[in-house]
Amino acid sequence: METTYFTLASKNNFNTSLRHFFKVNEVVDDMERRRNIADIINADLDASEIVKDQVLPMIGAIVREKFEYSYDSFNVPETVNEFAKIVEETRKWTALDIVIVYFNPNGEVFLINPKNHEHWERARELNRDQLAVIYTRHLKAERNKKIEKDAIKAIEEMLLGKDVFINPNFIDQTVQPRVEAPAPVTPRPVPAAKGPAKAAALEAGGKKRMTPKYAVSVSNELFHNGNVEAWKKIVESYHTKFPDLKVNIFFEGELINDINSLFKWGKVKHGDSIFFQVVGENIQGVSKLQKYLYEGASPRFEQFLKIGVGRVLNLF
Repeated sequence: METTYFTLASKNNFNTSLRHFFKVNEVVDDMERRRNIADIINADLDASEIVKDQVLPMIGAIVREKFEYSYDSFNVPETVNEFAKIVEETRKWTALDIVIVYFNPNGEVFLINPKNHEHWERARELNRDQLAVIYTRHLKAERNKKIEKDAIKAIEEMLLGKDVFINPNFIDQTVQPRVEAPAPVTPRPVPAAKGPAKAAALEAGGKKRMTPKYAVSVSNELFHNGNVEAWKKIVESYHTKFPDLKVNIFFEGELINDINSLFKWGKVKHGDSIFFQVVGENIQGVSKLQKYLYEGASPRFEQFLKIGVGRVLNLF
């Protein structure tokens, strides 16, 4: 007996599926106007228009099935955290649309348009032995799959740290390089809350805006006192640069008023997620803040502690 449609028997499941299908059609329309799917989906995630569970089904249905991008699965050979050269190089490849699907050690999925530096900042780093799937599509009328395969190979070599010379077939002079601008941060409804959570919500009221809550995974063996001190210095640096903005930190759904309270031996462990949110009017520097907090929660926290007493780090 066929059971394909059984999940659609409930009103909730039917409406959820219908919204997903509408969103898929919107993404297809945007891609036909030569927008990159990583730019589209990341903006929709930030605006809470879609949820993370929709990402891989969209890649499968749109990138692989409908547009039939060439692709290759690639295990990252060494940890990569410097991406400037890749951005600079791939931005020249105007004849190609590229998207990288990266799976980090915590099971999170990141969509990366390699021409967009902000996407690399989201992922923070590509860890050794983790899976990355590289998709490419030749944008010229006479599509050439060999060029797509060559572009995939070139990206894999860049991730190996090798220099890559520009293939003239990667460039179409009739197409101007386009990188999606970060989506503006818009106010989100704040549910009724009590205690500290209510105070945070009130602070975000009025004309102020607030970002979504971004997860920072702890990659150190424990989030110990050194990590706490690193986070305090990073947040202090952010507040010094942007005095009109405030960083809120959350753990297990609770607003953390004092970062020191996160230091209880064994309370925050490897693989746990601490969340942060920025509140204010002219929100900026969030990608850098996310990157530094990730570093501060890793074994590399000591780099933020090498500063004289009473001095503030110049990070932003």
